[in-house]
Amino acid sequence: MAKKQVKRMPRRREEFTYHGYTIPALQEMSINDLIPIMPCRARRKMQRGMTRDEENLLEKIRSGDEKIRTHSRAMVILPEMVGKTIEIYNGKEFQRVEIPVEGVFHYLGEFALTRRKISHGSAGIGATRSSKYVPLK
Repeated sequence: MAKKQVKRMPRRREEFTYHGYTIPALQEMSINDLIPIMPCRARRKMQRGMTRDEENLLEKIRSGDEKIRTHSRAMVILPEMVGKTIEIYNGKEFQRVEIPVEGVFHYLGEFALTRRKISHGSAGIGATRSSKYVPLK
């Protein structure tokens, strides 16, 4: 049996840009300068203003705290969050997530999934009537 080879994505050779701006250039911009560059849904959310929880989270990130935990999954990822490690609540526990460069202007909740893959056991003793007669090994 030959070993199955996995195709890997090639490493990114160029520096990441978003609409022609590099990450350091985006980090220097104020939020009002970022709003025209954002995608529609993120732009609308930022124009309406941030909640108190989101403002507190942004202050923690700017202060350089080591351990940052949040429940606000609807927070838009700003360029100053790139590279930080944040623990995001998924409904049961906090998942540690390092914010990637490609995550700019996405939401925090996209990186901490709320559902798991379920694999059911095989049919047999104690199963329902229709699957009870599957031959056992």
